[in-house]
Amino acid sequence: MDLIDQIAEKSKEIHTDGYSMSVGEVISLYKDKDIEIHPEFQRIFRWSDEQKSRLIESILLGIPIPPIFVSQRSDGVWDVIDGVQRLSTIFQFVGIYRDENDLVTDPLTLQATEYLPDLQGYRWEIVGEGRKVFSDALRRDVKRAKLEFRIIRKESDENAKYDMFQRLNAGTHLSQQEARNCLLVMLNREMFAEITNLSESDDFRGVCLITEAKENAAYYQELVLRFFLQLDYSGPDAELREEFGDYVTNWMREAAKVYKSDENKIKAEVFHRSFSLLKEALGEDAFRKWDGARHLGPFSISCFEFVTSGVAANIDYWETQHAATLADRVRSAWSSPEFRNSAGTGVSPRRRVPRLITRARNFFMG
Repeated sequence: MDLIDQIAEKSKEIHTDGYSMSVGEVISLYKDKDIEIHPEFQRIFRWSDEQKSRLIESILLGIPIPPIFVSQRSDGVWDVIDGVQRLSTIFQFVGIYRDENDLVTDPLTLQATEYLPDLQGYRWEIVGEGRKVFSDALRRDVKRAKLEFRIIRKESDENAKYDMFQRLNAGTHLSQQEARNCLLVMLNREMFAEITNLSESDDFRGVCLITEAKENAAYYQELVLRFFLQLDYSGPDAELREEFGDYVTNWMREAAKVYKSDENKIKAEVFHRSFSLLKEALGEDAFRKWDGARHLGPFSISCFEFVTSGVAANIDYWETQHAATLADRVRSAWSSPEFRNSAGTGVSPRRRVPRLITRARNFFMG
């Protein structure tokens, strides 16, 4: 198949439309639950009131706003894949935005902006005395303003919206895991909730000490995802065929298709059992370097991969052993060829991870 044939074949899989809608029409869609903006994304997209005010300023001044991308589901509902923060800002300003618990949030009070400093303190409508409020004319101007939409129609390939989301967010301020979290919300909310819940467990947090910057980039959730990827891995110890970040994302997408909470309880149980043992054995030193006399340095991702892969694969055995025995085995890993030969600074994740997973299962065997 040559390039022309490839283009013709793939273009049959993606059907799109594009047209403009007034803000008033979009508000009606939201009220009628005909558009899904994923309130869970608010944990990830953190716009300040200043940024929100600048969006309202743009609407009032007719400054072009980037198109909003949506995917039409089989039930006809529009699933927003790019533009969540823009739409949620508008809905919050007019006082109808609902959070992930379906509760209406406090209306947005505008701040002064570069071109409209007098926006300071304004709200959409009266809430309490002494408030500055938009006039009927200003509210009409906002509701008549146009937003551009790009729609992936429901006849498209089922993966089209997820591929589109990844492409639209490639190179943005989002970390890889923040982008994965958004993707997972669209793929399987139940799995997203489970990953988030596990990432907040006390035993897990007690042994995984990461920086605040990494925590803000959703690294705890990435570590949970990687734990289950390691548990599920059945390949050889050869180098992966793709970059590790892409491998994690693609594994997650496949896992989300088959995820069911009842069937997944066994895996979640292994997670809790593993980190309970490690917390008891080593506490916050579980994934810090052992120099033969003491633990030092920051959290080591290589150590995390090796230790959690080995302990989880042999969980029944380690639950019969004393905590000190597990501590000794973890510490001995730092001088073992199984770990040292695969965890050096020059070893890429796509080579390192398969090696560490497969070799750890034998290293931690009883």
